Amino acid sequence: MGYSARGGLGTSGIDIRFYVIEKTVNLAYHLYNMVVNISAKDGFIWDDSYLLGNELVDTQHRQLFDLVNTLVSSCADGSDTEKVKKTLDFLVNYTVQHFNDEEALQIKCNYPDYKRHKQLHEDFKPVVAELVQRFNECDSSDQLRIDIKTIVVKWLANHILNEDKKIGEYL
Repeated sequence: MGYSARGGLGTSGIDIRFYVIEKTVNLAYHLYNMVVNISAKDGFIWDDSYLLGNELVDTQHRQLFDLVNTLVSSCADGSDTEKVKKTLDFLVNYTVQHFNDEEALQIKCNYPDYKRHKQLHEDFKPVVAELVQRFNECDSSDQLRIDIKTIVVKWLANHILNEDKKIGEYL
């Protein structure tokens, strides 16, 4: 219980503000740790804070982490262009499948924010398509690695922790 504006203990706007601050601090902590872990280990580290409570979506999120890590390490270890391209194409296709599965779950459970969530997915697809196009045009693994770490990893972590978590809470 917290302090009430009416002079007593109870649920109040102050409690809600503390809850929002706590959630914001937790998110900032996870994002900071993710960035530190990425720069320190050149990868994207999974932890249970990303779990939603749906086995299919959680499994796919873990797989997306693994695919991003594979792609980043393929770029870093000097893998040939064809291997990087195959991994990138697989990541793109898997992401589209994941979005479809996640949206089907939202429809099935009548998730109230489905349309907005679907639009977030739709907005991200051309971003990824542009990364693929730029890679195909210049074959730069170094630049692709930087772009994946600064664009894809940031978007994926933010999306799971801020948007997908809402689905988990709704379920």
